[in-house]
Amino acid sequence: MTEDSPTRADDGRTFTVGYEDDGIRLDRWFKRHLPETSFNIVSRWARTGQLRVDGSRTAPGDRLAAGQSIRVPPAEVIATATATTTTARPKKERPPLSDEDTAFMRDLVIHQDRHAIVINKPPGLATQGGTKTDRHVDGLLDALTLDAPGRPKLVHRLDKDTSGVLLVARSAFAAGHFAKAFSSRTARKVYWALIAGVPSIEDGMIELPIAKQPGTGGEKMHVDEKEGSPARTRYRVIERAGNTAAWVELQPHTGRTHQLRVHMAAIGHPIVGDGKYGGPEAFLSGGVSRKMHLHARRLRVDAPDGGQIDVTAEPPAHFAESVKLLGFDPKRGELPLDEPKFSETAEGRKRAIGQAAKARRKERKGERRGRGRA
Repeated sequence: MTEDSPTRADDGRTFTVGYEDDGIRLDRWFKRHLPETSFNIVSRWARTGQLRVDGSRTAPGDRLAAGQSIRVPPAEVIATATATTTTARPKKERPPLSDEDTAFMRDLVIHQDRHAIVINKPPGLATQGGTKTDRHVDGLLDALTLDAPGRPKLVHRLDKDTSGVLLVARSAFAAGHFAKAFSSRTARKVYWALIAGVPSIEDGMIELPIAKQPGTGGEKMHVDEKEGSPARTRYRVIERAGNTAAWVELQPHTGRTHQLRVHMAAIGHPIVGDGKYGGPEAFLSGGVSRKMHLHARRLRVDAPDGGQIDVTAEPPAHFAESVKLLGFDPKRGELPLDEPKFSETAEGRKRAIGQAAKARRKERKGERRGRGRA
């Protein structure tokens, strides 16, 4: 971020978006560079037109691009607005971590480079805080500062009871890069799951739209053909235990909340231990653990420097024990990575949109020529 000199003192201040902030939301830009400006103030400025990006009105959720200019009111206006916002809650200071918490987090690290740290998240540990959730990965990230100048940043999530690969960025620049990789679906994620029963089709694609289930306060999702967002999951059966259970590999091609859990329950094969979506059918007899059997096994994502991060995480003890109880061979779990079709990548979608726009322009040009001849 660089600040340009305004032409007049009452014109406010103008900032240029740096490369490290490319793709960041406007409200997040303020939190990063002008933290004294609250979200309510940013929203008010946007509504009243005092906040401009490249001279145009904007909204707090709009994303920025490197090189754009942001015009904000003068510093004294920020100070006045902040002083009059007496209802704002003071920012809570994070208490220092204990030696036990620091050692706990560092023991989870399975990959580390200058851009990212990858941990093998245990089941039962939430990624972020919430109601009645005080202990979570985000609150323990100070343990992973290590030799970096700043605190690591979350760029994606795993459900509390889902174990496995979780990546955190070591800088704001890396966070922007990885966030874009996850949102554009260029990052490839592989999950292992044990499911109740065995699908009749052993290699399939589930395409069922997902939405929040009414009456649950957003705590539960469901398949909704009319209002749901598109969701796609590739599944492959690794091994089967008669007709009782199967060990499957899951690859989400979209990133909806609880997508894998909803999709597997929707086709009649809930993930073992997932009573929320599978009900009683999600639990097996014979000593199989009642914990969730969903594990983020592998993550492959391009690094900011042009390299690639490709990490696998060992499943938790209860998952490994269930694999053994059901007679599965642990060596059979590694299947070739399902590569996306070019049309499914961000570049492919962008090209398809461009080609469609070009075709429409050509069609309109032909219509104008036809009217001219007539």
